[in-house]
Amino acid sequence: MNLVHIKGSSKREREPRTLTIEEFRRFIEHVSEPFRTMCIVTVCLGLRVSETLGLKWGDFDSDDLRVKIQRSWVAGVEDEVKTPYSKKWMPVDPILAELLLQHKGRTATGAKDTDWVFVNRETGKPYWPGRLQEHHLVPAGKAAKIGRIGWHTFRHTYSTLLRAFGVDVKVQQELLRHADIRTTMNIYTQAVPQAMREAHGKVVEMLLPMRKAG
Repeated sequence: MNLVHIKGSSKREREPRTLTIEEFRRFIEHVSEPFRTMCIVTVCLGLRVSETLGLKWGDFDSDDLRVKIQRSWVAGVEDEVKTPYSKKWMPVDPILAELLLQHKGRTATGAKDTDWVFVNRETGKPYWPGRLQEHHLVPAGKAAKIGRIGWHTFRHTYSTLLRAFGVDVKVQQELLRHADIRTTMNIYTQAVPQAMREAHGKVVEMLLPMRKAG
């Protein structure tokens, strides 16, 4: 499946990079754990890397399969999310929930709700995204022969996939948590949670090489 790359504004020096499904699958094969799961969570939820690093286990509701984006981790400091609109509940597809459960089993025994999901065991705090990008993302992109990959590549990829699937623009806005629909056009009605869940599920099923049973 070929995706149309997003064009940046005239002020950008380069266009934001997006990945096709096949490129993402090649890329992720060259990323080791726990960074593999971190990349998958980031692209499958369309998060900013600061939001991924800011996740704690208590943010997840395993019964209703959802997560609330509540904080960010910026320059080694816990901070607010980018905008108040960014702080909201998001659907978590069962495939993604299972990967997170496996990650939790590998990294923490008896993890508390207040524990970071992606924690550097040496410091007890989240990682520095710039170091992860240079030591893991960039080498994986080269190994997969798809060029230089950055953290924001994943959010752009998620946005591009939603458009490629023909997802209602209001649902796109809700999933990307844009405060202004002009960032994503204010003419659609409020997105219903089921539509958000279905759109999110399409992205997860296409990006990950596994399928739901039944």
